[in-house]
Amino acid sequence: MAVPAFTLTNGHKLPLVGLGTFTVTDENDLNEALEAGYRHFDTAAAYKNEHVIGQVLKSWFDSGKLKREDVFVTTKLNSDGVHPDLVEEHILKSLEQLQLDYIDLYLIHFPIYVKLEFVSGKALSAAEAQPTDHIAIWRKLEEQVELGRTKAIGVSNFNKDQVSRIVEVAKIRPAANEFELHVYLQQPELVKYLKANGILPISYFSLGNPGINNYLAKQGRPLRKTPTDLIDDPVVTKIASKHGKSSGQVLLKFLVQNNIAVIPKSSNPKRLRENLSLFDFTLDDEDVKLLTGLDKGEQGRRATMAYSQSVLDHPEYPFPRVPRDV
Repeated sequence: MAVPAFTLTNGHKLPLVGLGTFTVTDENDLNEALEAGYRHFDTAAAYKNEHVIGQVLKSWFDSGKLKREDVFVTTKLNSDGVHPDLVEEHILKSLEQLQLDYIDLYLIHFPIYVKLEFVSGKALSAAEAQPTDHIAIWRKLEEQVELGRTKAIGVSNFNKDQVSRIVEVAKIRPAANEFELHVYLQQPELVKYLKANGILPISYFSLGNPGINNYLAKQGRPLRKTPTDLIDDPVVTKIASKHGKSSGQVLLKFLVQNNIAVIPKSSNPKRLRENLSLFDFTLDDEDVKLLTGLDKGEQGRRATMAYSQSVLDHPEYPFPRVPRDV
């Protein structure tokens, strides 16, 4: 079954279900996803895997199994490139790593310039945040569209105020905002604002990222007390049983049925296909009401991005500074 797509502000279509590739470095996993029917791949310079994705896509293009226009590739400006003087250098490096002539969607990964390395198995060094001028950076992103290096531009982890400041002055409006969004953290005001301005919400951690503590342990960072895994929530499991679907499918359907794109990550062949099979059932009004009622607000947030005190204290830190249980 073909995956429905959302038409971005530039007229290009983004499949509503894509593959998140954070920590994905195995070419076999990417080939499996392509075989399953995935045509949207979400990566980032910070993930250190653009070269792997580029090599796999090149092999498919060279074999004639796919054309470049058959695939939608999203990547992101790293946090240490969030400066107008660094945008061009970073996007050119991403294009080289991906072996592509253009990127479909290029996002500012985080609204603060911060020197930060994601290296598996190594502790993160102290992150020092720097002053950040979103408008100047956005102008540089607009230049990348004009130069043909990316078809669309957008943001990630930006709050409503940060997005609105860009919208007010943009020659090219943001096409999307990618941020944490799931039944425990629904952010209705941000979603409503984005939709009202033609900006696609893209959800990461759609399933709650149950493996977050495994990742933190590898980084040498403190583990988190997290809410019950979303897939085990009794409301979710009951709705899944009602429709003969998995809990994961219900969680993803709740989002895509509301025109929110999702990018779940999996290397399990069965689950890869399950995550695409969302369009042969519909959540009814009662299902939606029950799932909406699971929202925990800020207590449901799993990605605080609180890398250091200087990040937390930065005027552009995007999330509410509230006491959290997670």
